[in-house]
Amino acid sequence: MSDNVPFEIQEDILKRLPVKSLIRFRSVSKSWKSLIDSSDFITHYSSQQQHLLVCKHRYGSEPKYVSIVDDNTFPEQRVSPTLPLFVKMLNPCRTIGTSHGLLCLYDYGELVIWNPLITKAVPVVVPNFVDDKMFKTEFGFGVCRETSDPKIVKIRYIYRFTDMESVTSIPWQVEVYTLSTGAWRSPNSNVPRKPIVFGVQKGGVCVDGVYYWLATDRSFVDDEIVDDEIEAYNMIIAFDMTSEEFREVNLPDSFVYDGPMWNLYIYNLRESLVLVERSTEEDYNPVYKVWMMEDGVRKSFTKLYTIHAPNARIIGVREFKKSGELVMEVREDGRNAISLVVYEPNSKHIKLGDIAWDR
Repeated sequence: MSDNVPFEIQEDILKRLPVKSLIRFRSVSKSWKSLIDSSDFITHYSSQQQHLLVCKHRYGSEPKYVSIVDDNTFPEQRVSPTLPLFVKMLNPCRTIGTSHGLLCLYDYGELVIWNPLITKAVPVVVPNFVDDKMFKTEFGFGVCRETSDPKIVKIRYIYRFTDMESVTSIPWQVEVYTLSTGAWRSPNSNVPRKPIVFGVQKGGVCVDGVYYWLATDRSFVDDEIVDDEIEAYNMIIAFDMTSEEFREVNLPDSFVYDGPMWNLYIYNLRESLVLVERSTEEDYNPVYKVWMMEDGVRKSFTKLYTIHAPNARIIGVREFKKSGELVMEVREDGRNAISLVVYEPNSKHIKLGDIAWDR
């Protein structure tokens, strides 16, 4: 681009380009590389052009990612990002969280913060990692609202215990990693002392700088087994990446004493916390009910809609588009392939996403 074009105009043009072009243009000049790699550019670009990152993974093979532009052309604009070595080494891996265009990936004691836009990944050494029958380690990831600094919170907690009275006096062991310093530290936060066990499903989610987990307070466990389920007090635990404080968020009453949370998931929809409930119909076809927390008000969840797929079997929910549409995996009747589809809640229409793979 001509040197006669002011740099501010060059920056504005770059912010409108697709990811594939930005990756190429990082090698044009040092000034463009510095601009595209900057936290301000990444934050602005992520807020303007949301991308859904879909991962296809088989155990023992290299993971494959597809980044899809989240606009009215979905899923036509898509690219397979180049995987840095540290991302390839995580096999298998799960996503701890996404925020400001960054992903935090995890594989048994190993963490990586990955920026697909600039194909850069930073490995994070996890200190004092424990994951056995007695103790478990849980992670959360987000970006501080004040400093734009990515953070990882690590929680070590007791998973199995017999003496409930003594366990309630033992706090979690919490450490926070800050990317700018590259170091872990113990925060001066209100660490819960309750015997809380985290959900085993999808994991948590970051919403507007706050990370949320589904959890169960085992001090409320009822020894009586009802319908082969153990009664327990379910809740949501939140950690603010700015204040580094914990708080509890109450679930709708119907989920509080609903046994283990095998059928609950949480997501981010337009920086609001969304709860997805999975149930089954008489024909054993899964049905999903979607709830949203209103304006961050505790216990104030409103049911948005229920998803049925009469001609396909819903395998799972992938993500929400910024328009509110739901991206799901389904297996159509008579086919073995898994397809990515989009559910439009207003029309209740399911459209194929033109991305399919075998499992």
